[in-house]
Amino acid sequence: MNTKIGIIGAGGMLQYHVAGFTAGGASLHAVCDMNQDAAKKAADKYNIPHVYSDSQKMLDELKELDGISIITPNRTHRPLAIQALQSGKHVFCEKPPALNAPEVREMKEASEKAEKILMFNFNNRARPESYALRNYIEAGEVGKINSAQAKWIRRTGIPGFGGWFTNKDLSGGGPLIDLLHMVDLAMFYMDYPKATCVLAQTFDDFIQDKTFKGPWGIPDVVDGATDVESAAHGFVRFETGQVLSFQISWAEMNKREEVSVTFQGQKAGGMIRRLFGNDGLDETAIDDCELYVQEHGRSVNRSIVTEVNEDMGRIRSAENFVRTIHGQEKPLNTPDQALALMEIIDATYSSAHSGQPVTIV
Repeated sequence: MNTKIGIIGAGGMLQYHVAGFTAGGASLHAVCDMNQDAAKKAADKYNIPHVYSDSQKMLDELKELDGISIITPNRTHRPLAIQALQSGKHVFCEKPPALNAPEVREMKEASEKAEKILMFNFNNRARPESYALRNYIEAGEVGKINSAQAKWIRRTGIPGFGGWFTNKDLSGGGPLIDLLHMVDLAMFYMDYPKATCVLAQTFDDFIQDKTFKGPWGIPDVVDGATDVESAAHGFVRFETGQVLSFQISWAEMNKREEVSVTFQGQKAGGMIRRLFGNDGLDETAIDDCELYVQEHGRSVNRSIVTEVNEDMGRIRSAENFVRTIHGQEKPLNTPDQALALMEIIDATYSSAHSGQPVTIV
């Protein structure tokens, strides 16, 4: 099957989508970006035959497209995904799913009506370590996970000032919505239980301080809005009795950037962690993956060794989308899970604003 993919957005994540779709056996058929020069440059680099600056025109003219990849700012995810789904295309959308839960619900309903696949790039599920830990969980060696701790903390990681990342109307929020991966991964290990209550607090101590700017992102925009949090801490209770705590930040007084999930199960505990180097780049990171068990009266820590993966599953995640279209693999995530995650994020912001626990119905 020659699956043809059209890509909307020619930014930095394009390289991983291209590599993943190609690994899955798909062909890159079109690239669309409002910046015509960026689209042409991407087309030349990756040998993509069709170039557009208008997504609807691309969908109207290229009826042969099977899937659409969305790599654009957060506020465009909902309209572009719905546009593609209504045109009869499968959709692979960058994170976060949308600005909030109601938008994700619209996307989910459009997917169901069109009977097309809708997936999101929760790429950390596709890391080799994540697959390995999930295999232990599915084999019953961990048991029910009672509690988990999700962490993505940065010391100096604000992705620019005044651009869309720091504008709540354009992004939906700050680090919580940008770095939602570990909350998702923890819930993935816990089999995505239904959340009932969130108690949280956000902080904005350093969000205006340019000494906390990260090594990546977008250029500063003079007079642009910077009205999101710099850190978010919260606690989630699920109807199953399971609990999750999280700590997410762009700018916070930490020793180094850490990306991790730790969990405590009835049979075993576990941890997946990436510690970044001082330059904040993937290539200098240290990865750990462990299980904690009791064997013959002794505490045993098992180190799980997997292949090196510097891209944090981004390529494998895109590959899974194509293989899902082909019926070769199950999707790594579902619209129902994306909706549940965004409900927790919405409740986090609501709880931080009110100072009270927020019930999720």
